[in-house]
Amino acid sequence: MPADGARAIAPGFPEARPRVVVTGMGAITAAGRGVAALDARLRGSATCIREIGLFDTSGLRVHVAGEVDLPADVPGLPRAARVRASRSDRLALIALAEALERAGLSRDLAGLDRERVGVAIGTSTGGMLETETYFGERVAGRRTGAWRTKLAAAAVAAPADLVAGATGALGPRLAPSTACSSSAIAIALAAGWIRTGAADVAIAGGTDALARMTLTGFHALQALSPEPCRPFDVERRGLTLGEGAGILVLESEEHARARGAAIAAEVAGAGLSCDASHLTAPHPESRGAIQALAGALADARVAPESIAYVNAHGTGTPQNDACESTAIRAVLGGAAERVPVSSTKGLIGHLLGAAGAVEAIATVLAMAGGFAPPTIGLRRTDPACGLDFVPGAPRALPIAVAVSNSYGFGGNNCSLVLRRLPDG
Repeated sequence: MPADGARAIAPGFPEARPRVVVTGMGAITAAGRGVAALDARLRGSATCIREIGLFDTSGLRVHVAGEVDLPADVPGLPRAARVRASRSDRLALIALAEALERAGLSRDLAGLDRERVGVAIGTSTGGMLETETYFGERVAGRRTGAWRTKLAAAAVAAPADLVAGATGALGPRLAPSTACSSSAIAIALAAGWIRTGAADVAIAGGTDALARMTLTGFHALQALSPEPCRPFDVERRGLTLGEGAGILVLESEEHARARGAAIAAEVAGAGLSCDASHLTAPHPESRGAIQALAGALADARVAPESIAYVNAHGTGTPQNDACESTAIRAVLGGAAERVPVSSTKGLIGHLLGAAGAVEAIATVLAMAGGFAPPTIGLRRTDPACGLDFVPGAPRALPIAVAVSNSYGFGGNNCSLVLRRLPDG
């Protein structure tokens, strides 16, 4: 049974409700362009984190991140947006193109009622890189014309607007910006649209690009590791930033089967919570994380012993890793000791607003491939965390039901339950 006080994302749904399924996925990360590139690196044991080349980091003690090699070609970029599109926008459109192709949908959503296609794209930085570059050039007294146009993409809603404009989607639209849980919450809310009949199809996910302000902000908080992060390690020193985008196409199982789409997984449940505790630190008793995880299991109507794998938020910071471990033990109970738990942040870094979506994709890949990805960078497990964190290398593991956790500053938490359908 879920912990006391757990609430599903939408309590009161009838017993019979539409299954929300994933029919398309797209990603671009430091692991490379495409879901296949991510899948290949999840099966390895080497990090993709490297020295930052996007901007100057001299004067800082941290010089590494999960930086993306952004290609010049960006499919589906509307002509009107070619000048103003930010790095975050471009990452989102690359992931979008792949997700639509894998879902068997055209870029203009031909064959769908576009008024019933929703868009939920989370981000935490939007066009911050371009905005700070503009102001830097202005302070230096240099010409800013080339950057001024990009200020139109500064808002956190810009990627969602661009995705909707690029596809012509006219249904419900949201741009969650809840720090590191942004895109997980986008998936949860989009799944709710499908369940309630507000949309037939939803394009959900997140995008975030590296920026100087983000790096220096975390640097000032002393939250960054000078080496690639080591989640759950006894000597962990902080997180490593990354960038990228992850997009999923969601629809009801009935809708997907009617159009002959391949189903990758089911979004079986989601739990949302807020710690209401501290601006940057998790609740010391993990109350918000516990509520989100328990709520997700309740929403999915699955018992703790059904969970075969947990994709952890696992940032590599002392507080987060310990609090997340506490939450997993509190909700899964005795099952926690046997459930493999791993973090992908040692592979590609912390993608902030895009983290939840990319990690949901990684979880689906793990279910499809029958393996638990390793926690790269983990050498010696912190006894205070004390779970099976899959050190060293991936592990063969049949996974029918899995959880992906995402936690953000301000205590914004989201847990997703993903399930592999019998014929998936």
